[in-house]
Amino acid sequence: MTIDRRRLIHGAIAAGAAGLLVPSRPGGAAALPLTRPLPVTGEAMPIVGLGSWITFNVGNDPKLLDASAEVIKAFFAAGGRMIDSSPMYGSAQATIGYGLEKLGHPEALFSADKVWTSNPASGPGQIETSRKDWGVRRFDLMQVHNLLSWEAHLDTLGQMKANGQLRYIGITTSHGRRHRAIERILAREAIDFVQVTYNIVDREVEARILPLARDRGIGVIVNRPYQRGALVRQFENKPLPEWVGETGAKSWAQFLLRFIISHPAITCAIPATTKVAHVRENLDAAKGPLPDARLRERMANYIRSL
Repeated sequence: MTIDRRRLIHGAIAAGAAGLLVPSRPGGAAALPLTRPLPVTGEAMPIVGLGSWITFNVGNDPKLLDASAEVIKAFFAAGGRMIDSSPMYGSAQATIGYGLEKLGHPEALFSADKVWTSNPASGPGQIETSRKDWGVRRFDLMQVHNLLSWEAHLDTLGQMKANGQLRYIGITTSHGRRHRAIERILAREAIDFVQVTYNIVDREVEARILPLARDRGIGVIVNRPYQRGALVRQFENKPLPEWVGETGAKSWAQFLLRFIISHPAITCAIPATTKVAHVRENLDAAKGPLPDARLRERMANYIRSL
């Protein structure tokens, strides 16, 4: 599924607007997260979403299911849209489906899931199982998880998109793995999204992947923004810089998240959480003017000094 000239031109045009940040709601209304346009279509996307790895793998425990539903409720109430999951994440998909059903299937939802099987013939069936778990008519975005059998799966996803069964398609990686393969795919394939690990200490993607995605008009989703909370725990007992007010952050979590979402190539970061307070804090980090390139480097230098 190689890229054609028409897609290349469209991607270049869309990339020009990819860094534009706009308020989600006009002045005078309650503040909502800033949005960026999806490079391929211009659709507005809040720059902070919700992940589900580990946090939503709660099985059939009714208390934990209800607690997860409250997190999802708070996410939408704060202006969120993108929820991301995978069949690799245990019961997370069914947990999301439970929450969405309890909330009456919010219209704001942007559903992002993954296909994860070494057998390409099993891909469509796995996607259909995931769709039923979520309880959605179709997925907005389907990604090939960690590039597993990616060529065959991308062919399947491309056909599903052409048939109206998906809106967007993409690929993922995490933990800094297979970046060279990601670069080759970004350069040649007609995909809409790439998902990578990126945070204030894991910055390898800044060198080639983020510029390439921006040039090609491909949206970027960020996983592991807090390294499963390890970064927050690492710094929470250390002082925030005296100039933290310039960053717009009110806590270490917001300091770390605002560094990520202020990069102009980033479409959406997807921190996962089990706590309503944390999901509100994450969405609050996506409000107000974001750090510029100079301030972002000052933030990274401060982290290196600790």
